[in-house]
Amino acid sequence: MNATILSPRSFGVLFLFLTVCAAESFSQQYQSLDHNLVSTFSIVGCDTLAGEAGVAVASRFFAVGTVVPWARADIGAIATQSFANTSYGWRGLDLLGSGKTPEQVKEIFMQSDSEFQKRQFGIVAADGNSTTFTGKECLSWAGGRSGRTYAVQGNILTGEPVVAAMESVFLKTKGTLADRLYAALCAGDQQGGDSRGRQSAALIVVKKNAGYGGFNDKAIDIRVDDHPDPFRELGRLLNYAQMNYSWNEAWTFFTHKQFERALPCMERTALLAPENPEVLYDLTVIRTAAGKISGALEALEKALMLNPKLKQQASADGDLNVLKPEAKFRELVK
Repeated sequence: MNATILSPRSFGVLFLFLTVCAAESFSQQYQSLDHNLVSTFSIVGCDTLAGEAGVAVASRFFAVGTVVPWARADIGAIATQSFANTSYGWRGLDLLGSGKTPEQVKEIFMQSDSEFQKRQFGIVAADGNSTTFTGKECLSWAGGRSGRTYAVQGNILTGEPVVAAMESVFLKTKGTLADRLYAALCAGDQQGGDSRGRQSAALIVVKKNAGYGGFNDKAIDIRVDDHPDPFRELGRLLNYAQMNYSWNEAWTFFTHKQFERALPCMERTALLAPENPEVLYDLTVIRTAAGKISGALEALEKALMLNPKLKQQASADGDLNVLKPEAKFRELVK
């Protein structure tokens, strides 16, 4: 048998030819995709007792968190997907805020959008009323379920078990609204999720004045835009975000001199982040303000052990003036 042996130059020409062909093939496939299509699975929900509303979403789509989730404190939450009309987000929240029900919002969308049958969305109002909609032109498998305080929906899924599992887990899970939304999202992924695979995920929760300093309502706002395992990464961020949510609430109460309300929030924050020196430092400040002097010194001791650089801050901090006559304080900051 004769074999043809390519010279290095000939091999290079062949390699370049094959590379160009592959690139052209990929380009044709890429251009054939409709990039308005946000195929995904999501859950919108609210906790009427806590005054929270939120959305969790995942997709084989870059930065799905920039498109799908919308929420407004004391109003509700919306997920808009599948050839997504992002105006459904802010328009829907405006309509809910004007007193319209989720079903009435759906009717208004239907009457005002010529491509309504391509859309998919879920809406939950702050009072717990909800609806989900899947247009006839959404790509299979597509569908949703809804009930009081939640709506689940998805398209281009591996099948109906995705939304069934999300609904079941959301209803059974204990904990915060964020815990329940995240658990439902993971349950959908475990049932196959987006049939094309994984790429991005996001989770938002809003509550009146729950953001930094009490100046906005963003209790939790986290995104994973491009990751091989967006669910695990979202979970890591959520652990920190829940701690930060509690921390923000504590410090807002503190700045308004509501020390007895600040203290339980800060104690919870320290339970969520027991090795964070800055958390322990603020626990010191708030325990001091609440008159818990021995507890404040215990928190300060651990904070300074974890981060000795905080000694200078503690020495000059007017919020700790009550502690400064204490021998233990002087020993800690020397």
